[in-house]
Amino acid sequence: MKCQSCDKVLPIQDKGIIWIITRSLTSQLQLNKIFMQNQWLAESSDSLKLPLHYTSREQLLEYLHLLIEQLSSEVQTEIQIEFEDESDSVHPSSRFQLATIASRVKHYDLVRIISDNQFASHMQPIVDINNMQIVAYEFLLRPAEGHPPFKPYQLFEVAQQCGLHSFLDRSARISAIETSALVLKKGIKRFINFLPSSIYNPNHCLSHTFHAIDRFQLDPSDFVFEVVETEKISDIAHLKNIFKVYQEHGIQVALDDVGAGYSTLEVLAELKPDYVKIDRDLVSYCDQDNNKQKLISDIITCAQSFGATVLAEGMERPEELAYCKSRQVSLAQGYLLGKPSSSPLADR
Repeated sequence: MKCQSCDKVLPIQDKGIIWIITRSLTSQLQLNKIFMQNQWLAESSDSLKLPLHYTSREQLLEYLHLLIEQLSSEVQTEIQIEFEDESDSVHPSSRFQLATIASRVKHYDLVRIISDNQFASHMQPIVDINNMQIVAYEFLLRPAEGHPPFKPYQLFEVAQQCGLHSFLDRSARISAIETSALVLKKGIKRFINFLPSSIYNPNHCLSHTFHAIDRFQLDPSDFVFEVVETEKISDIAHLKNIFKVYQEHGIQVALDDVGAGYSTLEVLAELKPDYVKIDRDLVSYCDQDNNKQKLISDIITCAQSFGATVLAEGMERPEELAYCKSRQVSLAQGYLLGKPSSSPLADR
């Protein structure tokens, strides 16, 4: 089973031909009008498939913007774009929406970082509050040494706009697994983020993840995959299925940012993850805020009802650590305990 969203990203050539594929008379008429107005050559034996020649990425972006400006929104969503490479070969399995291709051309440098895996996995320690020993690391995407800098959130935003979020999410997971195999010993947990929206079919989309764990002869029980989603979790059943597939392979799961946004107590009770990560904003100055203390208490009670381990994120002050310890929070993570780094810290 192949998935275009996870397949290797085909590079956009500096010059070449794009084919604009239509499916209706309405879109055909609109395109013909635009071609005539802009004096674009439209020699083609197929009236529903028009070629557009370009000599630079800048010119291609200009053409795409003109199409977006002059086509109706209905036609924009209907037509598809195909690329012809330098060998005059067309890739019919790689057809894209107009807006998707325009974003890929506009953000060419960031797309190059994504497609060429020009990133590294750094790790931030997770500490057992009771004995202050490092028991785990969370793996975070960072620029690779010697490659262009980027902001991780920006990279994922561009990936979403360009239809590359599944590709990036998978590549980031594989990078974290490979890095953990090189630097961590058995028994240290590895927390790795994933986007539920990037996983269409868990058995297929996660197969690369499971193969990577097997390839490096790692123990699945050392892995915890945590949900990171900025948009509303709209399909709880789908996410529960993703959790189920992970757990069937001996891997634990975590729900991130609990107590903020869409990671509510109701979602927590429905998903029943192995780990519950209290949101950093909730942890900040929790020793001085009665409302935060009440919500933290509710999260702990809910997590205890199904046997989950509670982790407090964003720990920056000793007072926050002391308060969370007094409430029997098991694990903590934050700058107070260690910043993300390319190598693990020595055990405390």
